[in-house]
Amino acid sequence: MSFKTVLASFSLIGTIIGAGIFAIPYVIIQSGLAPVIFYFILLTLVVLTTHLLFGEIVLRTKGKHRLVGYAQKYLGQKAKHILGVVVLINTIGSLLVYLILSGEFLKLISADLFGGANGVLIAWALYSVLIFFGLKAVSFSEFAMDLAMFIIGFLIIGLCLPHIGLANAPLSVPRNLFLPFGIILFSLTGMSAIPEAANILGGKKGLKLAIISAILVCSLFTLLFGLAVALTSGQNTTQEGLVGLKPILGDNILIFGGIFGFLSVATSFLIIGHYLKNTFELDYGFNKLAAFLVVCFAPLVLFLAGLRHFVAVIAILGAFSGTIEGIAVVFIYLKAKKNGDQQPSYNLRIPKIILGFIIAILCLGALLQIIYGN
Repeated sequence: MSFKTVLASFSLIGTIIGAGIFAIPYVIIQSGLAPVIFYFILLTLVVLTTHLLFGEIVLRTKGKHRLVGYAQKYLGQKAKHILGVVVLINTIGSLLVYLILSGEFLKLISADLFGGANGVLIAWALYSVLIFFGLKAVSFSEFAMDLAMFIIGFLIIGLCLPHIGLANAPLSVPRNLFLPFGIILFSLTGMSAIPEAANILGGKKGLKLAIISAILVCSLFTLLFGLAVALTSGQNTTQEGLVGLKPILGDNILIFGGIFGFLSVATSFLIIGHYLKNTFELDYGFNKLAAFLVVCFAPLVLFLAGLRHFVAVIAILGAFSGTIEGIAVVFIYLKAKKNGDQQPSYNLRIPKIILGFIIAILCLGALLQIIYGN
């Protein structure tokens, strides 16, 4: 694997591992081990397929676009407007969640320095500077932060190992069987980083390998982290996953957890923020300054307006936006197969019945999440 492919893979990893991973321990306690493991297996396959489909769409199309632009090219103006609203809600909502958690994790590191809104404002200023300077600053900062994130994440898992007990989590909680769908889908999705990963690769070779390795690494790491924390803190597991470890692992775990958490959400904020900025520039014709101002100030304004909770938000974002974007990618892919204007470096041959099955899973899961998952 070339260094550029590694960078592209880390760009995807940094986007995928974000707010969702910290809700997984709580979901395990609320829904049970069996449903969560089932959803991880099923949704890993679904997400891997949709991300590979989107990668081929990017490779088949000349010019620089994002999902909204591909929808316009292959499905028409009406599809662009519908998907544009979905993408805007999803990305701004995700940036808001990452901003909220950035403040919370910085507070775990030092309540004196980052208490109140200080942590959020400091994180927002840092993210804004990196997004302003573009993809090169984002990709190299991603690479460094992701390496540190994995080291600290595995350290937390290692500290949990001596305290793990299978009896600390239920096997299944029937009333909450559908709760994990949206949260796990949110925690595994990083489609917005695929065009950025393709840009990092230049000639686009290696994109398939970058996507596969990133999805599999993130799925396994997220599940292991969720199991380690949930099986350690048991019924004391908190929504953000880390505070419940304090009585067992001591105060220092909050500092390690705060660093791990901040690195996780920071990398996601950077790539998704850059993606939304490019969407405004490439698909809607915004100038660079206007796109930058919308991307960076919209989540801050929502935070200052009082929107400061995250578990319910990511469940809805995952079920609603993740489902619609996944379905849109399938239909765009089918059109791009016929009408694409360049030869891709990889060519998927997925039967239409499998694509129909993916759409059915996404629709059914989202419906059940909305009805029974909250």
